[in-house]
Order: sequence, then C-alpha cells, then structure tokens
Amino acid sequence: MAISRDDVLRALDQVIDPVSGRSVVHEDIVQGVALRDGHVAFALEVDPARASAAEPLRQACENAVRALPGVLSVSAVLTAHREAAPARRAPPPPSGIPGVNAIIAVASGKGGVGKSTVAVNLALALAQQGLKVGLLDADIYGPSVPRLMAINERPLAQNGKFVPIEKYGIKTMSIGFLIREDEATIWRGPMVQSALTQMMNDGLWAPLDVLVIDMPPGTGDAQLTIAQRVPLKGAVIVSTPQDIALIDVRRGIAMFAKTQVPVLGVIENMSTYVCPNCGHESHIFGHGGARETAAKLGTPFLGEIPLQASIRETSDAGTPIVAAAPDGAEARAFLLIAKDVAAKITASERVPPKIVFE
Repeated sequence: MAISRDDVLRALDQVIDPVSGRSVVHEDIVQGVALRDGHVAFALEVDPARASAAEPLRQACENAVRALPGVLSVSAVLTAHREAAPARRAPPPPSGIPGVNAIIAVASGKGGVGKSTVAVNLALALAQQGLKVGLLDADIYGPSVPRLMAINERPLAQNGKFVPIEKYGIKTMSIGFLIREDEATIWRGPMVQSALTQMMNDGLWAPLDVLVIDMPPGTGDAQLTIAQRVPLKGAVIVSTPQDIALIDVRRGIAMFAKTQVPVLGVIENMSTYVCPNCGHESHIFGHGGARETAAKLGTPFLGEIPLQASIRETSDAGTPIVAAAPDGAEARAFLLIAKDVAAKITASERVPPKIVFE
C-alpha cells in the first residue's frame, strides 16, 4: 500500500514540540511534504534562535515517519520562516566544500535559454578534459538534471551524508531525485536556502576538481545563497542572441559583480542553425549579440552553441550530446568551451615560477 501525505502528517502529529508542548503538526511547522515511491522529504520551520536545539526534534520527526509501513527513507531539514537579526560584525568569508577544488556556477538572467542543457554538457565536457567533475542542480522549483541525465533513482545515505549519483562519469545531485517529475515543490525562500545548503555541504562530493552548479534563472534568493555560502571560482553566463535575453545577461553580470564572483565568460546558445539537408546557415534568434554584449561589458566570450535538433533530442532522451556523440560538431562546441573554462579555473592553482640565484 502506497504511503500518503495524510499518513505522514498523522505520524508527525504524535511528535511533541518541547517548547510549545503541542504536536509539530498542530504548531504548523511541518512544510513541503514530498513523497516519491516510499521516500519522504519535508521541512520543519523553527525560530532561527533555536536551530541547534531543534536537532533532536528533527530526528524525532524522521524516526516517527520512518516507522510507517512502506517508508523506505526519510529526509527532514530545519529551516526558518523569518531571518535571524543581522550580525553587527561582517560575516565570515564562505567556506569551501571539503575535497572540491573549484566551484563554478552556470547561470542565466532568464529562463528558456537552454542553461541546464549547457550546464550538463559543460560538466561532461570538463570530464573529458580529464577532470573529476560533479554537477549540482540548484533549481529547486524546476529541476532539469533528472530528465537531462535520465536519473530516476534516489541518492543513498551514508553516515548522515548523501552519496551523489554517478552517471556518465560525473557525480550528480538534484532535488528532483527526491520528488516525482510532475510534483511541484512549494517552498518558501528560507526552505530553498536550507535545501541548497544541505545539498552543497551534506554530500560526499570529494574528491572533485570542479563542481558545476546549474543555477536557477534570475537573480534571487537561490543565487545569493550560493554566492554567499560557497567560494565560487567563477560564473558562466548563458544567453540566446535576442535583445530581450541580453538585457538579462547584463543583470546577471551585475549580480555577480556585487557578490564579488568573477564572470568566466558568456556563452551564446542557440546561435546558428545549419540545415542538415543543404548546409544553409540561418540565424533564427539573431547572431553575435552575446559576443557584442560581452565585449561592451569587458567580459570574456566563451563561444557559440548551435541550434540543432540533435542537442534537443539527446537532451530529452537523457543522453547529452557530449556523451551521445562526442565526435560530432555539436559536442566539439562544448568541448572547446570546456577547454577554455578548465584553463581559467586551474590557472590560479599553478605553482608560480621561482627565481633562483646562484
């Protein structure tokens, strides 16, 4: 018998919050209940002042739900509905993820520009450069990595950490691994921030040369959370050639400038269509706009990705073009960009030459 949301809430109704003396359900602190094939996830909203003290309550909730027949695993996170009062002192610099040498963000100012497709193929192309690569899907509301990578399983837990799912030689994690594809994630901003922090810090990512983060579109809470919680080596901005998309490129670059994250470069996606029958080139969405915008803003231009049906078809099938046809022209476009990105993120790691006096 499949477990239902009501089953979960009935179990949680037996867990008493020691602060109020009432159940966590009665206190209305249970949020974002998600079910998938016996796997359960939810959040507990608590006052940020009692975050550490609420850990036993979180564990009690997990244990109560885990005892239900048909439950295979439970994941509960603590989050806060209201922000804690700002500290008087400047916040410490973001700490890195243990065992991860570099973290880069693939971002876009707006949706619909193929950012996730670029992020997945860029990660695969970086792996073909000989790097150990991870891929984190940071789009909580619209995760794309499960479909793009054809991953339908749930990550395993190990000593309180999750084990990223490995596919095509890269380690991956997405909130989409925990919920059904047709299920909406209806979470408030603080819950999204908590989930992102856990996916970054509670995963067994090491050892990695680079972790590619597929950012959600826009310049909101998720982007700021990532920029403030981990030291990004840089950001890659994805755009199409249209003017409406390029306006948002400027906003994205401005956001990373304010958060002191270097922009590694801009990619023009869906750049040129080449007819497979006659070889004629067409610029359906325009051409060269991203290169021109990057030049005006003093930002590197990383390259163009063609508008080809093969990229769409392999993405929908969960076999990204770099994995499906690594020797094709479309994959070569990603490989050239990856080579440039790899050089940028490893440049600061090279040992500088020493002057020897004899």
